[in-house]
Amino acid sequence: MEQQEIIIEKIQHRRLTKKKILQRILLITLGATLMAVGLEIFLVPNKVIDGGITGISIMLSYITGWKLGIFLFLFNLPFFFIGYKQIGKTFAVSTLYGIIVLSIATTLLHPVPAFTQDILLATVFGGVVLGMGVGIVIRYGGSLDGTEILAILFNNKLPFSVGEIIMFFNLFILGSAGFVFTWDRAMYSLIAYFVAFKTIDITITGLDESKSVWIISDYAEEIGVAIMDRLGRGVTYLNGEGAFSGDHKKVIFCVVNRLEEAKLKEIVTEKDSNAFLAVADIAEVRGGRFKKRDIH
Repeated sequence: MEQQEIIIEKIQHRRLTKKKILQRILLITLGATLMAVGLEIFLVPNKVIDGGITGISIMLSYITGWKLGIFLFLFNLPFFFIGYKQIGKTFAVSTLYGIIVLSIATTLLHPVPAFTQDILLATVFGGVVLGMGVGIVIRYGGSLDGTEILAILFNNKLPFSVGEIIMFFNLFILGSAGFVFTWDRAMYSLIAYFVAFKTIDITITGLDESKSVWIISDYAEEIGVAIMDRLGRGVTYLNGEGAFSGDHKKVIFCVVNRLEEAKLKEIVTEKDSNAFLAVADIAEVRGGRFKKRDIH
């Protein structure tokens, strides 16, 4: 029994390979540097802020005249320890490394002049570059802003979801920009935050968005064969039972990309116009036989 527990513990704490560690270091470095570029080359010189701890750091840097990197490091450092307890060692170490790179990069880039003085261009492109950087770091196991970790901590004590808590924090922070800078800068900051948020989402999930498809039909096998032959995708048959009717039917499950979605719907309609069809977005697909085979 004791030996089994040791084996389980080893499996749970399996170390990353050297290749994976190097990949993570390089990509977190790239992500943190991109965020620094978004801040120091686009947003900060034009007095536009981002949400979260970053937004607070930008405002305090402007008020005190201290380097932005100092506040980013000091304010995010406590979340290294919180992240260690809440999420794990690997996440905490990745986060600490990302924060250090971000702090150094913002300090080095501070003397560099703004890429553009056009406030709208700075807002949009700053949000995109910043969002790409944050998204890369999150995708590879770290974080560059402690707001999400703080929200997870408060989520256990407040009757609000993590998303609602983050939204409240950011509305308060972005609203504060109106008092520190001007109200038009606060509105531009809201645009930058929205652009960054959407870019983070795209960076994490990727542009090659996949779709999961569920089909219930009396002609399940015919539809399945057509999907395999005409789309080159594998399908899985599941046994289903209607709760109301008690009828037993086969359920088809398959995964396609967004370009194949229209063709799949066409196939289903051709074989059974009354078939039940449900399509949902998938953030990531790994393993199995998702790779598309050639269609001859």
